[in-house]
Amino acid sequence: MKLYYREVGEPTATPLIIVHGIFGSSDNWLTISKTIAAQGYRVILPDQRNHGQSPRSDDFSYVDMAADIHELITDLGLEKPILVGHSMGGKTMMQYVFTYPGTFTSLVIVDIAPKFYPVHHSEILRGLASIDLKGVRTRAEADAALAPYEPSPTVRQFLLKNLYREEIAGTSQFAWRLNLPVISREIHGVGEELTNPHPITERTLFIRGARSPYILDSDWPAILRLFPNAQLVTIEDAGHWVQAEQPAEFVEALMGFLN
Repeated sequence: MKLYYREVGEPTATPLIIVHGIFGSSDNWLTISKTIAAQGYRVILPDQRNHGQSPRSDDFSYVDMAADIHELITDLGLEKPILVGHSMGGKTMMQYVFTYPGTFTSLVIVDIAPKFYPVHHSEILRGLASIDLKGVRTRAEADAALAPYEPSPTVRQFLLKNLYREEIAGTSQFAWRLNLPVISREIHGVGEELTNPHPITERTLFIRGARSPYILDSDWPAILRLFPNAQLVTIEDAGHWVQAEQPAEFVEALMGFLN
């Protein structure tokens, strides 16, 4: 699949690909990518399938999403890029290195482990599906409709970035940049455990938020079995969206690892 992507930085700089998580898009990383690019990197920000401006598909597995990243790398002629992935994007990148070993320089995984996670986005999906796109006239009305399902204004703001206006029969109305039917149907697979028969020996960094439950201390031995050269950095006063909550500390950890 040909993914939509954005680029920041010089075309001749070291290539670095960042993949967003579920309900996200390349736009979520645009601001912080400018800071990373200023350190001498060509930052490539794809929208994963069924997200953002990339095509939609009934196939929505990590094998599929890893293949999309491989196609993007091939199309752009990138030689062993640095790979960064957050949450679902982190699992996409883990699946990528399992499937296409030796095609990358180093790996950075943000606040996700390869372990199984039970479904925990059901209320969000119900809330998004409950919004009457033909009836709501403003983002404030959409926010009010979503509020009973998601109490955090910050999370609602993040989710509603997926709303955009389209012209239908001469009338402007809201639409989603998410393939909600497929994401809802395949949400169990988003939390699946990832395994690999051979360890990944390239340098790997796991970054977690101190307030996030996604990577526990007890997960580390299993992570090291798959990634024996992994390091772990914990960002204080950050939850799951580490890069948004503590951007300066996130970039410092990333650059400290890469440099």
